Amino acid sequence: MAEDRDVVRVDFSFRRELAEKIEGNLASFCYQCGACVGDCPAATYSGGTFNPREVMLMVLYGLGDELLRPDSVLWQCTNCYSCHERCPQEVKPVEVIISLKNMLADRGFAPAAAERVIETFEATGRTVPPSPAIDKQRAKFGLPPLPEIPIEEIAAILRPDGGEEAAQ
Repeated sequence: MAEDRDVVRVDFSFRRELAEKIEGNLASFCYQCGACVGDCPAATYSGGTFNPREVMLMVLYGLGDELLRPDSVLWQCTNCYSCHERCPQEVKPVEVIISLKNMLADRGFAPAAAERVIETFEATGRTVPPSPAIDKQRAKFGLPPLPEIPIEEIAAILRPDGGEEAAQ
């Protein structure tokens, strides 16, 4: 009989929680071929600490505690979508990872840089603060200044009720 250390227990509650955040149970279709790693810049330059295939394996096993912690490797993902383009099963590993990052942020485990981007977006509707340098660069390429952002609409969407209160 197998010893306890040889038995793998899958945490299906974590997998269900993740499935609610993305397009259902995408991760279940990952058969660990490794195609997602091929062009992954984070896997290439992280010194072996980030690997989308390993992330997907942890998701398959339901290892939420290992993925959703303050020092999570998930923040190393650049969201470049290379893994999405290479996946033969259309699992969309990047979408799974983005959902996991959202779960990290919901738990208060976002790095300071991500928090600053969120604050900037909430205040301006952009992830990079507008500046005269941006307008100058756009003018250099014959582009008009950036248009105004309907910040009230964004604020309504970001409210916990999703702006439904304002629509009624």
